[in-house]
Amino acid sequence: MNCRAFTLIELLVVVAIIAVLAGLLVPAVGRVRARGNEAACAANMRQIGASLLLYANDHDGDFPETSHTTGVKFDRAWIFALRPYMQNCDKVRISPADPQGKARLQANGTSYILNSYIFVPEIGPFGEIGESLGNVRRLPLPARTILAFNTSDQQGASVLSDHTHGERWPGNWARVCADIQPDRHRAGTPKPDHTDGSANYLFADGHVQAIAASEVKRHIDRGLPFAKPPLQTEDLTFP
Repeated sequence: MNCRAFTLIELLVVVAIIAVLAGLLVPAVGRVRARGNEAACAANMRQIGASLLLYANDHDGDFPETSHTTGVKFDRAWIFALRPYMQNCDKVRISPADPQGKARLQANGTSYILNSYIFVPEIGPFGEIGESLGNVRRLPLPARTILAFNTSDQQGASVLSDHTHGERWPGNWARVCADIQPDRHRAGTPKPDHTDGSANYLFADGHVQAIAASEVKRHIDRGLPFAKPPLQTEDLTFP
């Protein structure tokens, strides 16, 4: 009985074919995983949006506080205030694509961060709280008003990391990326400037929209207030 063995050339051809197939398969798997995480993240944000609106409905239109104004009484911050309005709160507040998800969960933190233009009122020199947009009735264009973003990887896994500093963003992409993660959903490693990929954004009417990081950066580079709620149609700049 004659047995024919593979030649070296045949083995090299097989190895090359396997390498090509692996090269095609790995990126495809990464893209599928990224899409799945993006969909799960969007579902989380929609639940947060519904809970924020339910809370506002029970409090004369007022949204919950952030750690900016609660002081050490963190149980008043929005992460805790929404628990009666949200099932599986601990699961919902953590994005499946957040590399610090487990640490944030243990620290009572969150993968999602609220818009400071709405949730952080002005505080006077003597600690007095000034006017804010923290009431759903003060938002004339809710479908164009962003409530929440994906928390930046640069943010510590802390209960204090629950709101942005959007007034510092115009013209400064580094400050944007210090607050939020505009490329949260992508396949592969991030670019140094975080412009490859997209992130989900929660709007005040409850809908969630994915926006490309490169598009957000173009807006920031123009010096426009990406996070600032539009108070009239003339204020609309993005998205």
